[in-house]
Amino acid sequence: MEGVEEVVQLDDRRNRWTTKVAGARREFDTEIIDQLPDERIAWRTTSGDIKQMGMVRFQALDASRTRVELVMEVENEGLAEKAAEVTGVIDRRIKGDMQRFKHYIEHRAQESGHGAAGSGPTTSDI
Repeated sequence: MEGVEEVVQLDDRRNRWTTKVAGARREFDTEIIDQLPDERIAWRTTSGDIKQMGMVRFQALDASRTRVELVMEVENEGLAEKAAEVTGVIDRRIKGDMQRFKHYIEHRAQESGHGAAGSGPTTSDI
C-alpha cells in the first residue's frame, strides 16, 4: 500500500502501522473489531496520530467475480493529512491500492487455478 512504511502484527487482533503522507510520518495502532472470513473485516484505531475506522467487504458476484468494497472514516487532524485530502492525494492512493489488490488477487488466482476465496478472479467497482 502506498504510503505504508511498516505494519507490525501485535497479536491476532491488533497491528501497529507506520505511514507517511505528504512527508509526515505517523504511527497508530489498529484493532480488528469484526471479521467474517471471505466476507468482511472491520477495524478501528486505538492509539496514535490517526483516528479512523473502516471495513472491507467481499461479495461473490458469480463463480469468477468478487466485488470488493472499502468504507473508511478518517479524522484528518494534521496539516499534511488535510492538504493531502484537499488535493485528492488520499483518494488517489486508495484507488491505486485497490487496483493493486485486484491485480494481486487475480494474479494469485491465475497461478493457483482458483479465485479469491476459491471462487474466481476478483473484480472491483472502482
